[in-house]
Amino acid sequence: MAGSTAGSPRIGLLALQGAYDAHGRLLRRLGADTTEVRLPAQLNEVDALVLPGGESTTLLKLIDAFVFEEALRAFVQSGRPVLATCMGVILLAENVTNPPQRSFGLLPVDVERNSYGRQVESFEAQATFAGETFDLVFIRAPRITRTGPEVETLLTYENDPVLVRHGNILAATFHPELSDCTAIHGQFIEMASRISKPNHAGTGK
Repeated sequence: MAGSTAGSPRIGLLALQGAYDAHGRLLRRLGADTTEVRLPAQLNEVDALVLPGGESTTLLKLIDAFVFEEALRAFVQSGRPVLATCMGVILLAENVTNPPQRSFGLLPVDVERNSYGRQVESFEAQATFAGETFDLVFIRAPRITRTGPEVETLLTYENDPVLVRHGNILAATFHPELSDCTAIHGQFIEMASRISKPNHAGTGK
């Protein structure tokens, strides 16, 4: 069970691979307590979890190597908030294409990998969310090609959903941790602050 107090949630950063450190710096700037998660049992010690951007094929291999899948599934299904960015969206999606890839099927969306181009074709585009104007940072980003009826689209770019919410999952195909945006991580902290701590027991077993 997490040991953080109300209003100061402990947020785990899945630290197997990817840009978890940038998320941590932004979350701490906003007052959150963060910890790096490298073992399945550590999921029992956090109120919420960040699945950062990175390389999804590599992450799946590491998840298998550290026997993480069951614990990650249990964490998401427990109702604790999850912020998934770029690679994290691919991991949670129902279906993945370009090429097809195994995923957890916990977020009712279909995604197309590398849909906006290769690493050298990474780009930024201006957007506004929750009163903040900032740059959307796309790095080998996936495109959400389908959303389930229960998925709420919070932000679009050229008519494509780029920020969506489904229950306890907040998912962005871009990298908010690499921009000046604080609204998305702020919303995530609010979600984590509302979690009832006694419900954590048994997650990940």
